[in-house]
Amino acid sequence: SVCPSYFRSDRTLGAELATCPDSEPLGRVIFGLYGRLLPLTTANFKAACTSAAYRGTLVHKLLQGQFFVAGRQGPRRDRGEVQPPTGLVRNAETIDPKAFELKHARPGTLSLCLGQNDDDDDIKLNPNYHNVEFLVTTGPGPCPELDGQNIVFGTVLEGMNVITSIATIPTYKPAERIRFFNDFAQLIGDERAQTARALWDRPLKTVYISDCGELKVTKPSLSPPSLP
Repeated sequence: SVCPSYFRSDRTLGAELATCPDSEPLGRVIFGLYGRLLPLTTANFKAACTSAAYRGTLVHKLLQGQFFVAGRQGPRRDRGEVQPPTGLVRNAETIDPKAFELKHARPGTLSLCLGQNDDDDDIKLNPNYHNVEFLVTTGPGPCPELDGQNIVFGTVLEGMNVITSIATIPTYKPAERIRFFNDFAQLIGDERAQTARALWDRPLKTVYISDCGELKVTKPSLSPPSLP
């Protein structure tokens, strides 16, 4: 769903993401997962969906013409952050070279964020950390810059029109002067530069996952694209 503005001021710490009264449903997206090829990555994604961990959480980054990112972790459910469910498996596929062989070659590619992951460092350093941040390519073309850095584990089966609608939402883009000063601050090691950069490419409307779950099929037939 989408709201015209980003955050409401009447949310309280710990509350679920409060939706605005004029939120508009964008539709349903159905992903097919490559469970036979990437059983650990798909198991954790499915667990996050069926436990409703993604419900009420934000699409927090959108690079127009490329991809959007959702599933950022944090303690603030009122800010649309994800709190992963218990019982997720340790994902050894994140260090397996074979897991990175599929390409971001077409719109609707579903991928586990590794190179593009923007969870806070203190969260990543937790020994119980499980990455549940994901990205979806929006098209119109491939995203080869994502290859080898993120794990492709599924694709959009239905609802590509929803992906296209999200891709058209305007985002925050700083002026050239602000970018220059941010680059300089990062060069001299000012930690505030990274904090400010986290706001770049954020949708100017609240795009959130209003519901999620699993659709079971009797005979799964989805196969990943052929490897090169």
